Amino acid sequence: MPWLDWLSLFVRWFHVIAGVAWIGASFYFIWLDNSLETPPDWKKKQGIKGDLWAVHGGGFYEVAKYAYGPQTMPKTLHWFKWEAYSTWLSGIALLVIVYYFAAAAYLIDPSVMAMSEAEAIVRGIALIAGGAIIYETACRTKLANYPKLFAVALVALLVIVSYLATHWFSGRGAYIHVGALIGTIMVANVWLNIMPAQRKMVDAVANQQPVDPSWGAGAKLRSVHNNYLTLPILFIMISNHYPMTYQHPQNWLVLVALMAVAAWIRHFFNLRHLGQIKPSILISGAVGMLLIALWISWPRSAPSSTQVEAPVTSQTTVTDSASPQPVSELDKHVMALVETHCQGCHASAPTDEVFRVAPLGVKFDNWEQITRQAPQLINRTTVTRDMPFLNKTGMTDEERAIIARWAAQQ
Repeated sequence: MPWLDWLSLFVRWFHVIAGVAWIGASFYFIWLDNSLETPPDWKKKQGIKGDLWAVHGGGFYEVAKYAYGPQTMPKTLHWFKWEAYSTWLSGIALLVIVYYFAAAAYLIDPSVMAMSEAEAIVRGIALIAGGAIIYETACRTKLANYPKLFAVALVALLVIVSYLATHWFSGRGAYIHVGALIGTIMVANVWLNIMPAQRKMVDAVANQQPVDPSWGAGAKLRSVHNNYLTLPILFIMISNHYPMTYQHPQNWLVLVALMAVAAWIRHFFNLRHLGQIKPSILISGAVGMLLIALWISWPRSAPSSTQVEAPVTSQTTVTDSASPQPVSELDKHVMALVETHCQGCHASAPTDEVFRVAPLGVKFDNWEQITRQAPQLINRTTVTRDMPFLNKTGMTDEERAIIARWAAQQ
């Protein structure tokens, strides 16, 4: 439906803008906090813990961080929270629009697990909410006092969630749900801990009361987690453009490996802000990415007939009597058009010279897949008319009209 595409466009656009604002602010403050230097004595007497000078936009900036707080609370105090909240709200809206409104096309893959749209949506929500609750509960236990051990537990949680998601949903839907969980964890850190701790600190300073060190310690732990989760979630946000990752037979392990390398590379920049430059981290990260790429792209032996159903072409027919078959002459005509114009790219074994993996995981190997993906097929060939890609197979207006006539009968 065109209106749904426009809604998706506007929400995605806003999501990207909000995400840039949130991640940009996060990166800046991490750099700022790690780049502060010991101030001169006259500044220490004013309660300043660290400062730095910067130049930007044709001017000089002096930034200072107080050990306790200013003697008089400023009239205007800038907070940074809505960047996080708006990113999460728009991301969840996008999840609903793309993956829940069109669950049959984007979220459910019968070859992974056959389920109804309602069941898929419930599983998706449970995965996100359950993972976030487990994380938040762990943060409130004594495990939070052991950062390295907690990091191992967090990695284990993401591994388990990645495995479950890829064994429930389509590869693309699985990756996005892991990303939604990470985003939920990150924004919950801001909402449930970082912002409340900052409010307590501001109230204490305003009332000339002591600041409880535990407020800052709890907020620091969450900030560190958000810091290392930033690059992994950025990869997941763009992952739907790269089906060779989420369509890999071990797609859950591919995702875990990519997230681990991304977090490792983030560690390089964290150390660099502290004045510790370790090129070995970047080099090992680059080697890791290269090994992942080789692993994913290494030629595999052709699957046997028991592993994957042979693509339907104009010379072959589906022989599995249990599979749905075209009934009317119009059905058969549409199937012939799909064979001619779509299966070169959208098949288990594409023959197209460019797309060696089915784009977005959409496959039209048989009539069941064609009917299941019918809304997408109809929209892209008769409404937006951007498929076949660059019309490289030369689909005519008359052929598009046949698909539109078939759509009217669905």
